[in-house]
Amino acid sequence: MSYLELNARQRIPAIFDPGSFEEFLPPAARVTSPHLAQLDAPVSFDDGVVVGRGLLGGKRVFGAAQEGGFMGGAVGEVHGAKLVGMLRRAIDEDAHAVLLLLESGGVRLHEANAGLIAVSEVMRAILDVRAAGIPVVAVVGGANGCFGGMGIAARCANTVIMSEEGRLAMSGPEVIETANGVEEFDARDRALVWRTTGGKHRYLMGDCQALVADDAAAFRAAALDAIAALRAQGAVLSLEELLAEQDMLARRLRDTENMRDPLEVWAGMGIPEPARVPVLEAEAFLALAQRHRAPSRKGE
Repeated sequence: MSYLELNARQRIPAIFDPGSFEEFLPPAARVTSPHLAQLDAPVSFDDGVVVGRGLLGGKRVFGAAQEGGFMGGAVGEVHGAKLVGMLRRAIDEDAHAVLLLLESGGVRLHEANAGLIAVSEVMRAILDVRAAGIPVVAVVGGANGCFGGMGIAARCANTVIMSEEGRLAMSGPEVIETANGVEEFDARDRALVWRTTGGKHRYLMGDCQALVADDAAAFRAAALDAIAALRAQGAVLSLEELLAEQDMLARRLRDTENMRDPLEVWAGMGIPEPARVPVLEAEAFLALAQRHRAPSRKGE
């Protein structure tokens, strides 16, 4: 079952144990954005996100799934408040873990500062969950990718799981092209877009900790493995780990200065024939990555 082709409400039962998920504030509650109505824009009765708790491998796990089909999964005030409420409740009820199925273009521009504040509160809440010793795992495999503030939120999680088709970045291709011109980044060059933001590049750079096939069962298995490992090694973000990640980012900035294409980055990492990376099958790619990728997190 392709994870990419599922919507948020189909992903929840595909990942969690069948029939175990209890949704908080379901569409029947009619909690919608107060800002979209003022702009005469369409609303969604769940504001584009499903939040709740269920069982994953028999353990009580809190979770959320963003709906990319509604405004690209963008985060507004209600959308963000639902995520924060779920994360805080996970702490109150001492959850086994939190699983975030992310698909978002970032802040919902219609809601301006309310959306920006909402995303910052989501980041804070993710770190609070980790500080409580509860693992947070983010899954990125939807068609809209994970960009903007939610791209940062994903990197606040202990573990990011991606498929090759998933995309993760701070700014989306169109945003970069609009801000800096096509000479800086050609958003119409789909091969370049995937080389830059896709799962293979993020895995090589250490931005995601697991790369799986576009298959809901594969994402579920990877989430179970990640949670088990994090429960064993600890989920709290330590100062040592934070400094190690800062060092990794500083090395990346230094080593990739003036490079304009991931092909150059991969060559700089010592990968032979970097042009073949995008066409490698999963098994061959993972074997290659094992020798060259940049570790970023404890346990890697």
